[in-house]
Amino acid sequence: MTSDLLFVYGTLMRGFDHPMAKLLAGNADFLAEAQCRGRLYLVKHYPGLVRSDDAADIVHGELFRLRARDAMLDEFDMYEACGEGFPPPTEYVREMLPVRLADGSISEAWTYLYNWPVTDLPRIASGRFLEH
Repeated sequence: MTSDLLFVYGTLMRGFDHPMAKLLAGNADFLAEAQCRGRLYLVKHYPGLVRSDDAADIVHGELFRLRARDAMLDEFDMYEACGEGFPPPTEYVREMLPVRLADGSISEAWTYLYNWPVTDLPRIASGRFLEH
């Protein structure tokens, strides 16, 4: 299954003065604020999301619909250093996961999951990168 939806939770969100955030804003439609199940960690000046089975672990972000899906996903794969040619294990992996919108509806969206150990990383307990 594939999707043209992208869930972002860090430096790609609206309001970030970052070239890739501007690329996303210019090539996708903001749909809604959304959340997914997971834990958020502060990696450096950016966050990493890891899956969680605990319903209390919620990460807040934004849901976008990509206009040129394949071209955009290729761009973001390169930005997240998990595209073709990067040696594994890459810092991030792009996977589909369910995201919940404010109205309770669930969509499957692409997101970038953190793929390295989080043992020594501080957790962002609120699940909101902008509030850390």
